[in-house]
Amino acid sequence: MYLSRQLRLLPRANIACSLSSSGAHYTTAAPAEDAPIEIPNRIERSPTDLLQALASTVARDYTAPHYKYHDDPFLIPMSNAAKRTYAMSKESGRKAAKWIKEEHRELFMHQEAQPAIEKFAPSMVYTEDSVVDETSLAQLISQGELKDAVLVYNLLEQKGNPISPELKQSLLELVCFHNNQEPIPEEYIEERWFLQNNKRRERSGKTWKDGDLAEKLYSEIEPKTPQSYASLIRGMAKYLQCERAYALLQEAGEKQVQLDTNTFNSVIEIVSFLKDTAEQRWQLCKDLLNEMSQQKLRPNLGTLNAVLQCISTFGNFKVARAAALQALPEFKQLGVNPSLGSYYYLLIIFCRERGPVSHVIVDILNDISGKEFQIQHPKDTYFFATAMDVCRNHLHDKSLAKKVDELLHTGKNYDLVGDSFKESIYYRNYLALLCQTESTEDFMLSYDLLVPNIYIPEPGIMEEILRAIEINGAVEYVPRLWSDMVVFDHTHRESLLLYVLRILVDNKPNPDSPAQAQLPEQGAKVALDMFERVEEAIKRLRKVSFTGQMLGDILTLLVRGGSYEKATEVFAHIDKNQHRIPGTPSLNALIEFVDASVQEKSPSQALFALQYAVENNFDSRELAKRIHEGFTLNETHLSKLKSLVGESFLDK
Repeated sequence: MYLSRQLRLLPRANIACSLSSSGAHYTTAAPAEDAPIEIPNRIERSPTDLLQALASTVARDYTAPHYKYHDDPFLIPMSNAAKRTYAMSKESGRKAAKWIKEEHRELFMHQEAQPAIEKFAPSMVYTEDSVVDETSLAQLISQGELKDAVLVYNLLEQKGNPISPELKQSLLELVCFHNNQEPIPEEYIEERWFLQNNKRRERSGKTWKDGDLAEKLYSEIEPKTPQSYASLIRGMAKYLQCERAYALLQEAGEKQVQLDTNTFNSVIEIVSFLKDTAEQRWQLCKDLLNEMSQQKLRPNLGTLNAVLQCISTFGNFKVARAAALQALPEFKQLGVNPSLGSYYYLLIIFCRERGPVSHVIVDILNDISGKEFQIQHPKDTYFFATAMDVCRNHLHDKSLAKKVDELLHTGKNYDLVGDSFKESIYYRNYLALLCQTESTEDFMLSYDLLVPNIYIPEPGIMEEILRAIEINGAVEYVPRLWSDMVVFDHTHRESLLLYVLRILVDNKPNPDSPAQAQLPEQGAKVALDMFERVEEAIKRLRKVSFTGQMLGDILTLLVRGGSYEKATEVFAHIDKNQHRIPGTPSLNALIEFVDASVQEKSPSQALFALQYAVENNFDSRELAKRIHEGFTLNETHLSKLKSLVGESFLDK
């Protein structure tokens, strides 16, 4: 160490001399020839490449909620409704901040960042008195500000300022794309997803605004250009003004106007609205493809997916399957490779609910297994949810579901899982399939991994999980699942409550199983918790209410768990409200309560149970026998017993 420090201090020319004088036989290496320095080509990097590289070194934390939620125990959503509410609330806060920025713009005129960030500055406000020109309009169109662009266009028209055809064409494209409706800003992701899901549930129909600004702009552009035709046709097709879009396409063909591939794609997508039968749709689809061929237009991925979308609407399975098998090889010869959206259409074509069983997903997974995909088509985000649905409902195949899940977690494929609604559908089918096909221990490992931060089971899935646990005899998991149901706000589902109680009542603990040693006490806690929650729900006028069967099962579990005092409170509730409670507890529940009363030496409670049985037309002989044999009754209790079952019974 000392020698190395001394070497650094010596001049380079004296190193060899110093080493030789010290007795060490070291020499410096001969100077290498000057090698040419090769400067590598610059690699274009995006602003987030460094962050993505860092993020790739960290695996997903399954114990933490999604980053869009606050990492605070009180602000982590524990139900699907809370997930949506919290996410929308966060965006609502952004909207409030944006509103304040616009309303009090004088407070935000400073620019701290260099270069300046336009989003942080208040937006320009245009009024009827604003001084505008073509440059203002061009800037607004480039920024996608539809409302202000239309206002500036109207101002220029009113003042008689000339507007170039190119600028009108740009405005026409913007208006047609949005149907002259102000779009939701891109940063409001949750709101856009929520609205899309609502629109998906609604019946699709024409929303194109006839005679609006788009058609006015189109009429002003003279002579008509291929771009003007394309803009209006695509806009009408997107908003389902199908007949006029197809008529414009035919008009362009008659006038020898050369349209582009994407315009034909938009019309192929609406063929199902133009024709009724499968044969007519397929014929029109082929006619449009032939017209593209005559115009020397090369099909692209959008063409393939538009054709498959058209085929997926065929009601005749045989025609749809034959058409799909005919189209795919032709597109492959043209060098058009399918995307995940193409495979999505193949799944809905071949794997129909009422059609024959198809294993096309096996071939698809063999073809794309281990590959990483990027978004190429809007329907790409539908593949994973649909594939998992096919694995569960069409084939009921766990191994295929595992392959789909492995593909989802390959590279950045998880970005294509879609919005939170599709992600929920994916994991709903995945968990439901696993609970039906795996052992309870293996399933609970997957359950712990996914629930609750990635997926929260709906009541229907929770019922399937409970059914699988009952079939496998793993009743020890029921108290834990009840805790999850409380957290997930499933306690107002009467069918779920009855199912939990029935499992615990019908499946007595196995004395040889250490895992079920504490089950009676845990069952009693579940029953008491359920009783208190339903009582609270009744006070709040919620949907759930007591039934005779529910209270009988609660009574049984409390007795088995050694909570006799609580059991007497529950029975008092049953007796007091018997005229308002639909149904009655089972006779077995009353027998177990009487047996517990015998053990606790409480003849009064046993006689109350007997009286309830007599009033509700039960066969009370078994109860009377147990009371008579289990107690040494005094005169008062004996006379009560005689009044209920008669002296003849006691003389037997």
